Amino acid sequence: MAAVRALMAPRLAAASALAPLPGNTRMPSPRAALHGSAPRPGPKVALVLSGCGVYDGTELHEASAILVHLSRGGAEVQIFAPDVPQMHVIDHTKGQPAESETRNVLTESARIARGKITDLARLSAANHDAAIFPGGFGAAKNLSTFAVDGKDCKVNKDVERVLKEFHEAGKPIGLCCIAPVLAARVLRGVEVTVGHEQEEGGKWPYAGTAEAIKALGAKHCVKGVTISFLAVGDSVWCWVPLLWPFGAVLGSSLFNQSLPCWGTGLLGPGAQR
Repeated sequence: MAAVRALMAPRLAAASALAPLPGNTRMPSPRAALHGSAPRPGPKVALVLSGCGVYDGTELHEASAILVHLSRGGAEVQIFAPDVPQMHVIDHTKGQPAESETRNVLTESARIARGKITDLARLSAANHDAAIFPGGFGAAKNLSTFAVDGKDCKVNKDVERVLKEFHEAGKPIGLCCIAPVLAARVLRGVEVTVGHEQEEGGKWPYAGTAEAIKALGAKHCVKGVTISFLAVGDSVWCWVPLLWPFGAVLGSSLFNQSLPCWGTGLLGPGAQR
């Protein structure tokens, strides 16, 4: 995708500058250079999950897409989740709560991470260059109480700490699907988008979320699903059509126009620092 190609451009340029070996007229391919013995260190990105399954945890398609594109972009990814109980467990074959079941967010998120996961309490912005929150109802149920309390919701203390740390450090924050409500609640005055503010015949079925974002004190920006990149100072506005018509990216001096993002995304001149 365009964002990843932009991220990889410096490495490809460096690879093309290599001279051919004596007697060998073939230039080493950029791909070979990328997999050489001494690759350039990639950005360290924290991926914050909220369980496993769209109705009570992380949306797996979004998490997988993020991991694929970060990998292609050369990022070093570390996966985190809070060690807390899920709000409830949903039987995904029926879309109904499984009344007798209880599950842990960290334990369930480990399924996506193939077991290589860390308690969110240990995530520090000092050790990472960016943080990304996939969507799924877990963001509104396990990382916050937005699904129940709406504009009066509370955000998990470690989620709040992480968002504030990365924002104060001027580091990129990616938010997908419903996850922008987390930033709207924690970062006062921030600009985010969940697409349009009217359903438009079902095209934007969750348009009502925009009003909740405004009630949280954030600014909602109406954006469609298009491909667009605009760098403004240390912020990036970035929209890419993939999976869900939601999402946000907050300020990026690290990636400039190169941070992959999903859904419609917005970023930061209106955010308070």
